[in-house]
Amino acid sequence: MADNTQTPLVIKLGGAALENTETLSHLFGAIATYQQQAQRRIVIVHGGGYLVDDLMAKLQLRSEKKDGLRVTPYDQIPVIAGALAGTANKMLQGQAISSGLNAVGLCLADGGLCVVEELDPELGAVGKATPGNAAVVQAILAANALPIISSIGLTLDGQMMNVNADQAAVAVAGALDAELVLLSDVSGVLDGKGHLLHSLDDDQAQKLIAGKVITDGMIVKVNAALEAAKELGRAVEVATWRYPEKLATLFAGQSIGTRFLP
Repeated sequence: MADNTQTPLVIKLGGAALENTETLSHLFGAIATYQQQAQRRIVIVHGGGYLVDDLMAKLQLRSEKKDGLRVTPYDQIPVIAGALAGTANKMLQGQAISSGLNAVGLCLADGGLCVVEELDPELGAVGKATPGNAAVVQAILAANALPIISSIGLTLDGQMMNVNADQAAVAVAGALDAELVLLSDVSGVLDGKGHLLHSLDDDQAQKLIAGKVITDGMIVKVNAALEAAKELGRAVEVATWRYPEKLATLFAGQSIGTRFLP
């Protein structure tokens, strides 16, 4: 990533981080420390699949996935929106506030940030987000606040939609002309000897997948990152929240994981 601290940074927070209060405390603490000394504006986009799974289990509702996307019957979207735009969003906002940040909880629809449409009738209330109008989020950033945006959107008819959090983060980054980091429990992509690969393009990635160096769930992450880089026309980073001491370096625009090249 270019060391461009004038470009906003969108951080997509992976689900596992939401389960760990200590991780969130380190992350928001690092953002608070960084923002005291730098002008770069940061935006958080999150999902929260495990909260949805827990709630669905308690309500004895069946949860089904198709090609990695959660099938969301229209009669279940109020429950899922409650877990993501409600519980997960307010939990993150609470953590941010307790770290001394001025945090604002939002969803993809606020201020028309993203335009959301139904992705596929077979998936139900699952949406595809495209960049919309970032003026309201820009105003929040100008007020030195931290926007925390859930991956719940609304169609132009006002229908609630569940958007894949990676895809939501790409649309938010597109709306803000921002750099994007997918922050999760993995450090990036490792080569066959267990060393971190600092950058990766589509050709290199497909060779590593064919050679079974990249396997299982990591294939989904890698393809999502490559797709994001292509869509945004700029490098996208996959990095981990596990080493809080490295986060300030990441916020400043330097790579600590694997950069996926468009």
